[in-house]
Amino acid sequence: MIMERKIKLKTLNSHITCKICRGYLIDATTVTECLHTFCKSCLVKHLEENNTCPTCNIVIHQSHPLQYISFDRTMQDIVYKLVPDLQKNEINRERSSTDRGLPNPKDIPLTNGDIHGDDNHIDNTHAESDYHRQDEQVNIDILCNDELLGKDHTLKFVYVTRWRFQNPPLTLQYRPRIDI
Repeated sequence: MIMERKIKLKTLNSHITCKICRGYLIDATTVTECLHTFCKSCLVKHLEENNTCPTCNIVIHQSHPLQYISFDRTMQDIVYKLVPDLQKNEINRERSSTDRGLPNPKDIPLTNGDIHGDDNHIDNTHAESDYHRQDEQVNIDILCNDELLGKDHTLKFVYVTRWRFQNPPLTLQYRPRIDI
């Protein structure tokens, strides 16, 4: 026999609310240095002026703190499951703001604000953290339309250059790396 135990939402609120706006987490984004989570828009606004975590004041990064935050899909899924109608209300709010011509808050980039004309650009900090690239167990070739893709191609670049005039979704294939 399975025992179900009901837990009041208010006992979990401190774990699923943003410490900046005090609302439920929307586009939950976590600081990778300390693992504190906030709404994406709240955290990005905070990091425009500061380089520290709003909760613990740890320095995220001296010059590029936006590179050390990431979307927390698991936390966002938990929030949507715990709070009735939050996801539906958020989708409706986004639609209504888009209909009024307002910019979508999800379009705020999680980069340091540098603009690179080249879609294939990789920042040095990313390259240093990309320690699996040389691992034989995860070394694969990725193909689109039986054409080998470059290791630095973005999905947007592949979609525009290799998948042009084809129906979505973009279909990719993979195989173990073949060194020639």
